[in-house]
Amino acid sequence: MRPKKGRTLRPPRRIWLAPAILVAAWAVAWLDPETGIRNWMSLRDDLEAARGRIAVLEASVLRQTREAERLEGDPLAIEAAIREDLGLARVGESIVILREGAAEDVQVTP
Repeated sequence: MRPKKGRTLRPPRRIWLAPAILVAAWAVAWLDPETGIRNWMSLRDDLEAARGRIAVLEASVLRQTREAERLEGDPLAIEAAIREDLGLARVGESIVILREGAAEDVQVTP
């Protein structure tokens, strides 16, 4: 269908309605603090932080599992762990306590 002479062909108004609805929906999704894109992005950041904490905790569990296995099979390891935790020494041993960052401050307990 050809336009009449002197008239320009304009798209129907309904063509602009769909993009306008999409833009409005996007704006609502972006601006709504409870259900929109911001909330999704915040949850995504929280998930990433939680995954980091999980990795740290899994490493700690693995380390503690190895320590438990070591202690289960060796009575001397149990004794050494208890002495280390309580700061005790056997007869003839000396305890040396080193504080981080103070190499010149060494305390020796007979």
